[in-house]
Amino acid sequence: MHEDLHRQSALRIARDVRDKKLSATEVARTFIERAERLDPLLNAFADFEPGLTLAAAQSVDARIAAGEQLPLAGVPFTVKDNLWLGGRPATFGSRVFADFVAPRDSWCVERLCALGAVPLAVTNCSEFACKGITATPLHGETRNPWDLQRTPGGSSGGAVAAVAAGLGPIALATDAGGSVRRPAAHAGLVGMKPTLGRVPNPWGFDDPNHLLSVIGQIGRNVEDVAFMLDALTAWEPADTLSSPTFSVPDAMASLREPLGPLRLAWSPQLGCGLAIDADVLATMEVAIDRLQRAGWQIERADPAWPAEANEYPLIALQQAGLAQRFGAVWRRTPERLDPDIGAQIELGFAISGTRVTELLKLREDFHASFTRFFSRFDALLCPTSPVEAWPLGSLGPSEIGGLPAGPRGHAAFTPLFNYGGVPALSLPCGTGRQGLPVGLQISGPRFADARVLQLAWHAEQILGVGPASPLMD
Repeated sequence: MHEDLHRQSALRIARDVRDKKLSATEVARTFIERAERLDPLLNAFADFEPGLTLAAAQSVDARIAAGEQLPLAGVPFTVKDNLWLGGRPATFGSRVFADFVAPRDSWCVERLCALGAVPLAVTNCSEFACKGITATPLHGETRNPWDLQRTPGGSSGGAVAAVAAGLGPIALATDAGGSVRRPAAHAGLVGMKPTLGRVPNPWGFDDPNHLLSVIGQIGRNVEDVAFMLDALTAWEPADTLSSPTFSVPDAMASLREPLGPLRLAWSPQLGCGLAIDADVLATMEVAIDRLQRAGWQIERADPAWPAEANEYPLIALQQAGLAQRFGAVWRRTPERLDPDIGAQIELGFAISGTRVTELLKLREDFHASFTRFFSRFDALLCPTSPVEAWPLGSLGPSEIGGLPAGPRGHAAFTPLFNYGGVPALSLPCGTGRQGLPVGLQISGPRFADARVLQLAWHAEQILGVGPASPLMD
């Protein structure tokens, strides 16, 4: 059992620990040993303290001995570096916070620990979670377990690298424009962006993307991700985006139920003429064909977007947020920041208040587009990323679909779902020409997280669980 523990699901590990076939301490030691051996290859971790993990696991064993029922008993998880693991360094990927120690757990970390999960490490993320790769002057560059010369994407690159290499079955991360879904696609994992506000985040770093960012869930299969989302679903009045609507978890309840008649749309360029590599599109079309042959009714249809829809239409809101929060640091001590972040801050300085208001209105227009589209369809299928993972050292591939690509071209398919506040998930659906994973994105209306996960689970039964990275051997 210990030899293949890293291949087991979170639910399997929790069941075995609750049934006392394993102790949480045994599980922790197994994953600590694996992390000590593999993380030097990956640079997935920004902070790793085995003593903390062992102490948490021993506490779980004591709680089980005292009769507590812990749904996530002994399950190792990682925490993205823009969230807080109390008492440990939390740097937001930046020299600005190089000496900061988290004064408490983030809400999501506290909740998983209360349910018996065990924190393994803090994972690397891009500075302020505002780049599409995971490379910082403070922590260096994270490598993809599928090919150590390639990026896992970003900003949650450390989170996906850890799960794809078997350093824990699940990870906590954030998604403000695709930071969970795209890296998950590049690592062959399931990555979930829930409806805005479903998972509370009332304390922690001041996020430049507060109105777009959500707490995301990463795992190797849909069931683990659904269980994790239910565990984190709650109403928290201290969070301005939280609502009593989220007081009842519902993801697991209908996960395995048969799918009724559904109106499903497939949009290969998302109605924006977005560029996509031919081999990636071909992989997705094979997956769509398999779903159709299994009985899914899928129609080719594009949402009708506002005229300004393009590859990252509200990126100026992020730039303005960075300028407001970190502009003074950039002006006083630019050497403390990633130059790519500094360039975004400079752009943010130039954005007028009127333009910010126009962009906030545009966000409402995107929301209206989703509302109209989901009055006709129950779910939308589209690419997660138009490319496979690319070599280290670059913000993105220079070409996509045979055309010159900007630094955000690889990220074009995910941010619209943040603008609408709707749930979206990346599901592994095969590999491209280079043998690297490709992700199919599934989205539904606001609050329909359970439907998205149900569709993903049924698709997983047809397409198979994502293939394991070479480091899982």
